[in-house]
Amino acid sequence: MADGVGACRSVDEFLSQCQQSGDAAYAAFRSVLERLEDPSTRARARIFLSDLQSRLDSPQSSEQCFDKFHFQIEQVVLDQYQATHDGNRTDQLGYQGRKKLTMMIIPSIFIPEDWSFTFYEGLNRHQDSIFKDKSVAELGCGNGWITIAIAAKWSPMKVYGLDINPRAVKMSWINLYLNALDEKGQPIFDSEGKTLLDRVEFHESDLLSYCRDRDIKLERIVGCIPQILNPNPDAMSKMITENASEEFLYSLSNYCALQGFVEDQFGLGLIARAVEEGIAVIQPSGIMIFNMGGRPGQAVCRRLFERRGFRINKLWQTKVLQAADTDISALVEIEKNSPHRFEFFMGLASDQPLCARTAWAYGRAGGRISHALSVYSCQLRRPNEVKTIFEFLKNGFLDVSSSLDLSFEDDSVADEKIPFLAYLASSLKESSYFPYEPPAGSKRFRNLIAGFMKTYHHIPLNADNIVIFPTRAAAIENALRLFSPRLAIVDQHLTLNLPRKWLTSLVLEVAEAKDRLEDEITVIEAPHQSDLMIELIKKLKPQVVITGMAQYESVTISAFQHLLDVTRDIGSRLFLDISEHFELSSLPASNGVLKYLAGNPLPAHAAIICGLVKNQVYKDLEVAFVISEEQSIFKVLSKTVELLEGNTAAISQNYYGCLFHELLAFQLADRRRHSEREAQKPKSVDTIGIANSAISVLNDSELSISEDQGSSLIHMDVDQSFLHVPSPVKAAIFESFARQNMSEAELDVVPSIKQHIKSEYGFPVDGSTELIYANSSLALFNKLVLCCTQEGGTLCFPAGSNGNYISAAKFLKANIVTVPTQSAEGFKLTEKSILEVLETVKQPWVYICGPTISPTGLLYSNREIEKILSACGKFGARVIIDTSFSGLEFGSEGWGGWDLTSSLSMLNSSSNRAFSVCLLGGLSFKLLTGALKFGFLVFNRSNIVDAFHSFPGLSKPHGTVKYAIKKLLGLRERKTGEVMDAVANHIGMLKSRSKCLKETLEKNGWDVLEPCAGLSMVAKPSAYLDKTISIKPNPKDGVGTEKGSTYDIKINDSNFREALLRSTGLCINSSSWTGIPGYCRFTIALDDNEFEQALGCIAKFGSAISN
Repeated sequence: MADGVGACRSVDEFLSQCQQSGDAAYAAFRSVLERLEDPSTRARARIFLSDLQSRLDSPQSSEQCFDKFHFQIEQVVLDQYQATHDGNRTDQLGYQGRKKLTMMIIPSIFIPEDWSFTFYEGLNRHQDSIFKDKSVAELGCGNGWITIAIAAKWSPMKVYGLDINPRAVKMSWINLYLNALDEKGQPIFDSEGKTLLDRVEFHESDLLSYCRDRDIKLERIVGCIPQILNPNPDAMSKMITENASEEFLYSLSNYCALQGFVEDQFGLGLIARAVEEGIAVIQPSGIMIFNMGGRPGQAVCRRLFERRGFRINKLWQTKVLQAADTDISALVEIEKNSPHRFEFFMGLASDQPLCARTAWAYGRAGGRISHALSVYSCQLRRPNEVKTIFEFLKNGFLDVSSSLDLSFEDDSVADEKIPFLAYLASSLKESSYFPYEPPAGSKRFRNLIAGFMKTYHHIPLNADNIVIFPTRAAAIENALRLFSPRLAIVDQHLTLNLPRKWLTSLVLEVAEAKDRLEDEITVIEAPHQSDLMIELIKKLKPQVVITGMAQYESVTISAFQHLLDVTRDIGSRLFLDISEHFELSSLPASNGVLKYLAGNPLPAHAAIICGLVKNQVYKDLEVAFVISEEQSIFKVLSKTVELLEGNTAAISQNYYGCLFHELLAFQLADRRRHSEREAQKPKSVDTIGIANSAISVLNDSELSISEDQGSSLIHMDVDQSFLHVPSPVKAAIFESFARQNMSEAELDVVPSIKQHIKSEYGFPVDGSTELIYANSSLALFNKLVLCCTQEGGTLCFPAGSNGNYISAAKFLKANIVTVPTQSAEGFKLTEKSILEVLETVKQPWVYICGPTISPTGLLYSNREIEKILSACGKFGARVIIDTSFSGLEFGSEGWGGWDLTSSLSMLNSSSNRAFSVCLLGGLSFKLLTGALKFGFLVFNRSNIVDAFHSFPGLSKPHGTVKYAIKKLLGLRERKTGEVMDAVANHIGMLKSRSKCLKETLEKNGWDVLEPCAGLSMVAKPSAYLDKTISIKPNPKDGVGTEKGSTYDIKINDSNFREALLRSTGLCINSSSWTGIPGYCRFTIALDDNEFEQALGCIAKFGSAISN
């Protein structure tokens, strides 16, 4: 034995050392392992193990060995049937011929028992090719017998045996050498000329950390790991080293610690972590196989995998006796604190389940208890997408993983929702903010719709033929307001959300009167059937027709062709709704309208409306699009979206965009040559044009610039925040879609909003307070404008109000009066100025933006707003307080906030009975939500509620948005935590930005009104007026556009915005938007890079003027 395991070392000496203690036995085996690892001493070391085995070969010696020498050698039979039949049968089964393994066991590692034997039986039920030539990892390998058995039986490329117990890893290596070499120390080769040493490695690893840290990708992951919480949690916090106590190291094979997963409550937290770590390292076609104790119940076990996106197959199930050395008192505690009941049985024969408490008591009294044991094989159903989702979650969003639910009974639902969640996860991970999108809708989304039309229906559309609306109802109402027809015929299925006044008007008899008001729209409801609709069109000769088609008519071209001809002949504009027949499918049904468009341009008098509601997951998630090949119509429809709706929710566009993308992703581009379209027939009769009032407003309004100058533009002209979206907001957005089966209480935002406005503004709310919410505060404001118009009121705007709101009111034909403001007061409304106006106005409606004033960024104090409200109360004014731009006050030292409770209570009791106050607000800025749009409106009196409800058609936020908003409001109300930290950071950034912009503007000749809140500020370009600048020409200028040519313009208030845009690409609002003579508006909530570029543009413009 001189070159075996040490000079003069004999089996007797080895056993003598082992007899001292378990630690001594482990040290002796470590010495053996060192010799096995050295190729020069490997053979003699293996011979030594053979001698040791021979000494302890008798059954009696084997049984006494563990107690006396602190180790044991045992044989693990791999296949009983194989072990009792001849070798020919072995060859037929395709096995390697190995019938059993020889394994060493020491007290500090897991001892093979029913738990692991059942697991191996489950592995056996897979077909033989399951591990062949695959990369495999076994979690919790213990003494390595299953890892070695997999390598011996199925010839994988590589098997990694992983265990957190360092002693287990060392003993596994010894067992590997014990089975890879014969009794003479020579390698045992398999049919491929490889040994077990070629196929197996053992490593110390906390679950899959070894593979993860080395970027090892696996095709199979198997695991037989603990599933009971340690009754002594403190014990699990000890450092795991090979010098730790035997008792502690052995407990690692029986118990697990809390892992921070929802499954911890069932003792399955370690399995849950293993599964999620496995998702990161497993190949897309990979399979995971886990041993699952049935104590929590089979439904709980299955859900652990299914909610993480796995399809599962139960390979094997049996009952095993609960290990006597495992304390189940932790499960008793779980039952005490939850309604869940674990499942145990009395012995192996009983089929009546016992709860953990009863099982614990029965076991304490000497009874044997058992539990079900199952082996689950699972495979990801959409592996690449699920991997993307979990990659996102592990980067700071682990709390959301408890809400994730990827279990679906219907594959079509899974195939829709999982790709969207992956897209959402990628977007939230890669983007720090939600970028600017034009009012016509996301360019990506419009391109996807056009791509779908081109690929599946052979219609050559582009993004500039498509306008996105929040809903079909919004598209229809906006179109009618745009054209203001004296008479419109609308399909009865499409009139539900139109204003009641339009549907009850009886002005047909005076329709031709010269003094007819432009806003007197009369809508006649018509049958769904096209022949009856056409008869009405011929008789009534409407100026606008909005209709759908019956199913049987939609499959051919003829019905649509007939509608086009009839409406063209009488000069009607046609909006055809195809929502019911439009299919998001790789094999869409025949559609006559789309067939027609494949061969013919859409006539100038016609447009197509399509509401997208046909998805597999969210039946109430809607977005709509309008198709028009007339560029003038595309442009005005885009502007109406901005004026009346703000922007269509990005989340809705992204959801349907993902569906379109899925249908286009596998298609080859331009695979089919598209047939030429026929030339458009000339119109025989002029159709109704855009209403004069609408044209005037749209031409005069300074709406956001979204021309094809595209991404080079820097937008300081939109009421949006492009600041960093904090993690809690991203988490809330993702969780809202990751959840399933949300309760009504989780979606009920009303109590949270009421609490918010009460705590923020002291606005009185109670159980009877009417609260209405919508996609945006602008949409709610516009409904209030309609109420004002309907009652014959006059809308009073302070000079220096948000230009978009004033333009929207003008578009809706409101009677408007401007309340003068003075520079000395910072262009704020005062008690004196409002009194002077109210004395001259009947039925006044007063708009007040506060506490933060948009666009100046100044603040109304509580005292100032009380005085203004008191003045309004004397004249019975309806007051709209718009808080949409509030919540981000950065220069508010000594401001003190608002508390309207006492002043409103006093005014309500003493003022004119017509006096009322409604609080309008939005949560996008307050909650830093970026893409999440949410507006609310609260009335303190019910005198205009009925009028408000007579104008239906509000675009409501989807349930996912309500869930996210409610969650974020709850976090904000805590006044501490990550959300409030993010708000504080944003406020600090806005303060810094306003100071920086002020310095840059003043340095370049601007007079600045210093802000103290909000996202915008105003400044006057005093140094530039009446100066001349050279700019590049635009075709619409009517001057030459040769390359490199320029022309000079003299700067004034009316062209300043255009001059700055043309020369620098910076978009701001001029004084015509702010309503303050000479003052322009800048929004400062830009991405860091764009803000720096904006400062550069201001300096560049200053230099251009100087030169």
